[in-house]
Amino acid sequence: QVQLVESGGGLVQPGGSLRVSCAASGSILSINFMGWFRQAPGKQRELVAAVTRVGTTTYANSVKGRFTVSRDSAKNTVSLQMNSLKPEDTAVYYCRGWGVGDDYWGQGTQVTVSS
Repeated sequence: QVQLVESGGGLVQPGGSLRVSCAASGSILSINFMGWFRQAPGKQRELVAAVTRVGTTTYANSVKGRFTVSRDSAKNTVSLQMNSLKPEDTAVYYCRGWGVGDDYWGQGTQVTVSS
């Protein structure tokens, strides 16, 4: 069993940057996918970005070119660098690790983009 703990959320102005990180309590080496989901008030949870064990990344169309997901299997961490933030990026961001036999979620961290 792996526990995921997010950090780095907060309040940022439109156009600003923020980095959220996820620390795992155990090894993520064998977990196929590590990534970030988000859920805004009144909306469904959606995939933001994910990275596979071999480093292949995927992004939601709404964040392509602005967000970068990275994975450090040696340190058991996953990060999401968010640039050019928009008010519509406001949401609770959740770290997730999943694959065959794995499905782990963090508790979430709030990201608010507002002037």
